[in-house]
Amino acid sequence: MTARLDLLAHGASEATRAARFPDDEPLEASAAQALLGLSGRLRSHARALTAPARAARETATALGLDAQVEIALRDCHYGRWRGLASKDVAEREPGAFAAWLGDPMAAPHGGESVAAFIERVGAWLGQALAREGATLAVTHASVVRAAIVNALGAGPSAFARIDVAPLSLARLSGHGQRWNLVALGPLGGLS
Repeated sequence: MTARLDLLAHGASEATRAARFPDDEPLEASAAQALLGLSGRLRSHARALTAPARAARETATALGLDAQVEIALRDCHYGRWRGLASKDVAEREPGAFAAWLGDPMAAPHGGESVAAFIERVGAWLGQALAREGATLAVTHASVVRAAIVNALGAGPSAFARIDVAPLSLARLSGHGQRWNLVALGPLGGLS
């Protein structure tokens, strides 16, 4: 049996445009408008899931999906940095910020380390291998990046080397006990 999983990064929010650590924010008006043109262009899926964050739920709704909230698709926990601009964190806590950027095991903000986050997403991917049919998961760019790291069998340092823009779609296929990356690109290009 081959499992199929499409991971869609939610549309842009104010936090993504301002390079802030995400908080639970709505989609930008321009992102909601862009989604209207993409509704109905997705291939069929046996199930649709969404992260609990407002931007992910609004993306799913704008695409006309009846998506079930999946807690495991939540974003990395950024602790006390949540809602702050990365440049502000770098100025206020330069040592902690540098440690977080350079060491995937570091969690100086009191939340999850990148390595722990990748492991958490990997556990969810392991469970998703058992699902029959195709799954679409609307989530955060960071979850898409963590899933790609897992699919490639790369180390946690690879996380920082993967760019995932809003409304990017990563397509994975599951074979045996592993996932393979099939494609990564903009939603309109991979529908």
